[in-house]
Amino acid sequence: MRVFVTGASGWVGSAVVEELLAAGHEVAGMVRSDAGAAGVEAAGASVVRADLDDLDAMRRAAGAADGVIHTAFNHDFSNFAKGCEQDRRAIEALGSALEGSSKPLLVTSGLALLASGRLATEEDRPPGPGPHYPRASEAAADALVARGVHASVVRLAASVHGAGDHGFVPMLIGLAREKGASACIGEGANRWPGVHRLDAARLFRLALEHSDSNSSSGHRWHAVHDEGVPLREIAAAIARRLDVPLTALTQEQAPAHFGWMTPFAGIDMAASSARTRELLGWAPRERSLLEDLEQAGYF
Repeated sequence: MRVFVTGASGWVGSAVVEELLAAGHEVAGMVRSDAGAAGVEAAGASVVRADLDDLDAMRRAAGAADGVIHTAFNHDFSNFAKGCEQDRRAIEALGSALEGSSKPLLVTSGLALLASGRLATEEDRPPGPGPHYPRASEAAADALVARGVHASVVRLAASVHGAGDHGFVPMLIGLAREKGASACIGEGANRWPGVHRLDAARLFRLALEHSDSNSSSGHRWHAVHDEGVPLREIAAAIARRLDVPLTALTQEQAPAHFGWMTPFAGIDMAASSARTRELLGWAPRERSLLEDLEQAGYF
């Protein structure tokens, strides 16, 4: 297949590009910078120079492809709502280029607010976009499905980890260094799912190939290895490696430590990937989150 990948030089997108190329697919990767373009070309893919606001460029590249994987997202979580609206517009543009065809589109989303106190499954749906939950990735995908577009969603675990990780766990490590303590909120019983980036990339490929061969749409796929690691265990591993205290904060104390990360540090996002594994034959091969935290690269 000729696959158009947005966010092709990103943490997840670059692994997806390499996975697709290794499986014999042809890839066009969307990047914003010279450095990103050089990396995509070095991997063996062609380059599309555009950003998430260049909707025309995305439409053209999607229209020229046999399938699309959308991994790009503006990760400025201090202005999350703006990034979510930008993402919604990008998904709409990509889908409009595929409308009337059987070409698959994979949209990336997360696992927040799917379930509370239990494992979220692929059957669960997030709340509709609004002030409390501005992310519209899945709503945008569903709107495309209603128009006949073969769109599905890959939900990434809260921690997509591995060498070079710059996501939530490194942010927790940075805060622990800055504050002189590693922290959780209350007992830290809320859980984060985890997946290694290489396992996530393989899932994207399998989901794309499944969609292409079955002309199916509307699926939710869960990129989840660890169903739910309690935040206290993550914080304890950080405290041990940095040799700093482990602190349990009250809800009132949490913002002084976590800042804008406070909602993420307190949310329970445990999730199952049983249905994904059954349908795609996907099984994680790489290290778990806590195993990865024992590697020197995180510290």
